[in-house]
Amino acid sequence: MAAIINIEAVGIKDIQLPVRILEKNGGLQNTVATVSMQARMPGIHRESCVSVFTSSLNRYMDEMSVTIFSTLLEEVRVALNAESASIVMSFPFFIEKKAPVTGTPSLMEYNCTFTGSIHGAGRKEDFILSVLVPVTTLCPCSKEISSVGAHNQRAEVSLNVKFRKFIWMEDLITMVEQSASCPVYALLKRPDEKFVTEQAYKNPMFVEDVVRKVATAALAHPDIGWFSAGVESFESIHKHSAYAYVDSEDIS
Repeated sequence: MAAIINIEAVGIKDIQLPVRILEKNGGLQNTVATVSMQARMPGIHRESCVSVFTSSLNRYMDEMSVTIFSTLLEEVRVALNAESASIVMSFPFFIEKKAPVTGTPSLMEYNCTFTGSIHGAGRKEDFILSVLVPVTTLCPCSKEISSVGAHNQRAEVSLNVKFRKFIWMEDLITMVEQSASCPVYALLKRPDEKFVTEQAYKNPMFVEDVVRKVATAALAHPDIGWFSAGVESFESIHKHSAYAYVDSEDIS
């Protein structure tokens, strides 16, 4: 007798769609998202899962935001008679930044992710907002032992949050940039290069220092319920990277 194999979840993975993301200033930003969705099924179900997933995504892609996720996921869960449904949507998000001295504008790219799930008819919801932010770090020990200069490098900070009240991606990005030796810019002229170089030199940080500052800022934010943060520094004088991580559940 052949074994009965129950498939726990079905879905689609890495479908790319044009979406419009709501900005803090009230505008809508056009971008391209990579989306994966899945549903946990109660046994055998004969509906075309792919068509349910794609039709739901197409219906909401003109104004995708965290407020849409619960409606979208509940629609999928009900259509498939599923126990739960989840979605991961990653996309580049652009913010205009002005160079610190000359004020030269340029678009800075940040990789952002919405991760959402909904469980059962009671609609127990879970949502995580993630931002990946490039920053500059300057090594404190290099500055201490060197008579001239200190080595610095680009680093990436990954911040994931669950919030009590809505939080804008722009605000999380600003929080992270203020926790590093210096922000990173897409375009700098010479006076700006001088400024950011000297700012980093005056503000040396290990990856541990950066992740502590991010954690301190997140803990102080009244609307953040849970967070995790990781910092990877792409070392300029080592082949390896330096890394630090913190989870708010481990903070006493």
